Amino acid sequence: MNCWFEGHVQGVGFRYQTVGVAKGFDVTGYVQNMVDGRVHLYAEGEESEVVAFQTEVESELKNYIKESEIKTDNGDRTCQNFRIE
Repeated sequence: MNCWFEGHVQGVGFRYQTVGVAKGFDVTGYVQNMVDGRVHLYAEGEESEVVAFQTEVESELKNYIKESEIKTDNGDRTCQNFRIE
């Protein structure tokens, strides 16, 4: 799953908080700042875990998020852990 968050999402600890949320789910992937001011979240795992993780990120960080765009795929796991890039 790829998700792009817009709003006041850089310089506020968004990525670090996302890593904290990820610890409660069986997901791997990464979260990174983009040059256009958005944050990109990439998560791998069982669909139900990934959806629950993404929902929890949006819930916990809703004050920073103005808009989000989500694209899902059913690819293989390529990441070993969840990290900041």
